[in-house]
Amino acid sequence: MAELETLQVIEQKPSLGVQNDVTGQKDHARAQSYTSSQDKEAHVKAVEEALSEEEVEAQDGKAQGLYAKYRVFILCASIIAVLGWWISSIVVPTSRPRWITLTVLAWNLVSVIAFRFTPNSVVTRPVSAVWGPFVSRPFFSIPYRTRLAMGWLALIGIVFGSAFGFKPPPGSTYGDRAISVFGLAVFQFGFYLASNARNDIPWNTVIVGLFFQQAIALFALKTDAGFRIFKKVVGLARELLDEGAHGAQFFFDADTVAKHWFFINILSAIIFFVAFVQMLYYFGVMQWLIAGCAWFFSKSMDISGAEAVVAVSSPFFGPGESACLVQPYVDLMTPSEIHLTMTSGFSTLAGSLLTAYITLGISPRTILTSSVMSVPASIAISKLRFPEKEDPITRGNVVVDRGIQSKHEPANALHAFCNGASFGLVVAGRILTNVLTILALVYSIDGILTWLGKGFAIHHLTLELIFGYIFYPLTFLMGTPRPEILRVSRLIGKKFVANEFVAYLDLQAIQKGPHPLSLRAYTIASYALCGFGNLGSVGIQIGVLSALAPSRARVIARIAPSALFCGFIATMQTAGIAGTLA
Repeated sequence: MAELETLQVIEQKPSLGVQNDVTGQKDHARAQSYTSSQDKEAHVKAVEEALSEEEVEAQDGKAQGLYAKYRVFILCASIIAVLGWWISSIVVPTSRPRWITLTVLAWNLVSVIAFRFTPNSVVTRPVSAVWGPFVSRPFFSIPYRTRLAMGWLALIGIVFGSAFGFKPPPGSTYGDRAISVFGLAVFQFGFYLASNARNDIPWNTVIVGLFFQQAIALFALKTDAGFRIFKKVVGLARELLDEGAHGAQFFFDADTVAKHWFFINILSAIIFFVAFVQMLYYFGVMQWLIAGCAWFFSKSMDISGAEAVVAVSSPFFGPGESACLVQPYVDLMTPSEIHLTMTSGFSTLAGSLLTAYITLGISPRTILTSSVMSVPASIAISKLRFPEKEDPITRGNVVVDRGIQSKHEPANALHAFCNGASFGLVVAGRILTNVLTILALVYSIDGILTWLGKGFAIHHLTLELIFGYIFYPLTFLMGTPRPEILRVSRLIGKKFVANEFVAYLDLQAIQKGPHPLSLRAYTIASYALCGFGNLGSVGIQIGVLSALAPSRARVIARIAPSALFCGFIATMQTAGIAGTLA
């Protein structure tokens, strides 16, 4: 029986093999059918997506066709509505105190709408007919050296006139202002000595940039019109940013929001502001504003269009992100253009963070004027340190591109607002995490330094103290009162090592303490801390620009330290000019 069972098993083996082959063929057929069904589903899904995209494009085209058909009527109705609102606002008694602001706003809106169907030649031709024969040609017929001497005299005149033409307020002297003026001269002479091509320095760009910086400071800080304009702009910005608190009250009660906690108030205001800016971007307001300012700086300071766009947009978007507006040209930028792109980012603050500094107690007028003043200063200093040796591809051409966001064009204004809110959450999260981790790192290093310093009988050896002594001469050249130089220089050192948030927190703690800074020292410190010129921002700029221009990664990394130094000094120079007027 055992032999018979063994024989039966042996006889069954081939049949088992055949059965396995059949089973394998069936499994293979099932796999093929499963794969084909997957491909079929993917194909169907792709067709549906293509059809949906075509439907969206058809709807957009239909909407654009309707707008093109009734464009004149829509724009005329908008002008009538704006003029009706303006007339009503003047007639209503409660609006009369604001009639100047309302008039400027209304007629600016009318001008923007009118130029939607009015050719630019209506304005440019009469201006060119006067500017060319009566201003441009006579001026450029003067020899270059004579024009250069005239520029230097105008610059020296406005600097000395600003410093010594106004009576110093209590706590400040003409001697302090003289030190600030001397510091400005030292900064420029130092950059001249450190220039990598002294023979190629565009002195017209340098002179005009420094003149604009001084003129903006004089207009904003010493004229009644400038004071009123900046006060009004700051007031509108504050009212807009305060609206974010209403959204925060949905998640927290009013008492919690009233405490002005760093996390709650800054988070809500930043998200709302970034979302609002993205909506303005969708309507083309930001492009119009940036393109107009960039055209002015491009023509007046003889820089390329890409440089002008990045420099002007830096106070709005911050370091790195402003380069996204000229994304197609970043990979074609010359080293001098890259240097200016990074310098402008280090010397200014992002408008999306305005609410953060206001919450910290810093004057919004200081932040606004400092960022505006630092734009021409960063251009002048960058071209003094790193002159242009090539011919930029965007010279004479100003183009504002949507950059990375062009791949994800919002469907409407609400979509743009929601996308901006998501991006605002990312920005707020970066701020919170960066401040938390950098604070922890700084205090960790300070603990190690204190432990090492005790071996040398130094009981308070910290990064703030070390850089305070390194930046002591720099703080002196800004015109800081001598008894307070070390205190201000330590704040500047903390800003350079950590960031401006940490330094501003310390500044406000000092002002609330028993020994606050004097008005002059506080003014200089507030302006000196107003910029992204710190070690942490280097990584941000290198990362963003390298992503936009991978082929220029080595050039970007090589130029970054020089750009950081130039942007840092540009902010200190702005503080020095504030010292000449304080």
